[in-house]
Amino acid sequence: MISDSASALPSGAHARRLRTTRGEFAVVDVPPAAGVTARGTVLLLPGYTGSKEDFAPVHAPLAARGYRTVAVDGRGQYQSDGPADDESAYAQEELAWDVLAQADALGSPVHLVGHSLGGQIARAAVLVDHSPFRSLTLVSSGPARISVSQEQRVRLLRDALAVMSMAECWEAILAMGPPEEVGGPARGPGGQEWLRSRWLGTSPAQLLATGRQLCAEPDRVAELAAVPLPFHVLSGERDDTWPVPDLDEMARRLGAHRTVVDGAEHSPAVDRPAPTADALARFWDAAHS
Repeated sequence: MISDSASALPSGAHARRLRTTRGEFAVVDVPPAAGVTARGTVLLLPGYTGSKEDFAPVHAPLAARGYRTVAVDGRGQYQSDGPADDESAYAQEELAWDVLAQADALGSPVHLVGHSLGGQIARAAVLVDHSPFRSLTLVSSGPARISVSQEQRVRLLRDALAVMSMAECWEAILAMGPPEEVGGPARGPGGQEWLRSRWLGTSPAQLLATGRQLCAEPDRVAELAAVPLPFHVLSGERDDTWPVPDLDEMARRLGAHRTVVDGAEHSPAVDRPAPTADALARFWDAAHS
């Protein structure tokens, strides 16, 4: 059993390991609410320095709409195993194949949702093979590399990891200010001790490799637009990782459904869970009709 102290899980939820042909992954698996007609399964991929717990606030409202939601720690993220010093294990193609294996283990086709870095990994998986998926939702995840300001934060973190342990990095991050503002862990549903635990559980090689990806990702929107899937681009009304106008334009190029969640920033599921869950469920309901 995987422990999950960041937040209370809704009724029927299981924190467990998902066995796949690519290894085991820590997941939070939440079934549809009792008495509600099952509508489908959703695979949720977290962002850089994030984890499966970042989706905790939307599990219950999505269960009430009939969706089974499975949030996963990717390879080397928090409670999923991964090498500490082999960056090749975290090449984007390797992570994409992990997602395909996760979808297969859940009984594809599934709705795929990726937040931030998770969106770019989700895109890569769909471009390898779209058949395991019913739809793709990109949450606060843009068309190419991250903004200059965020790239500076990622490079600061990479420089620190080159000379410090994860524990030393954590102390240095705290000394500089709120972790999410100085290249440290993303804001999550738990307190500072839980954030520290998540940070120490994450592989430094995973952070280094995926940080490089975020700073060099090419624009693959035209390639994605050729895939025969329903697309959804969801974001907050403010975002300093990818400018909101860039997300608007990406949605236009994809012919995607577009949602802007009022009052939310880079993490709509945490900032405004109710309208975020409603927008997700409405999109999936339409994809079923």
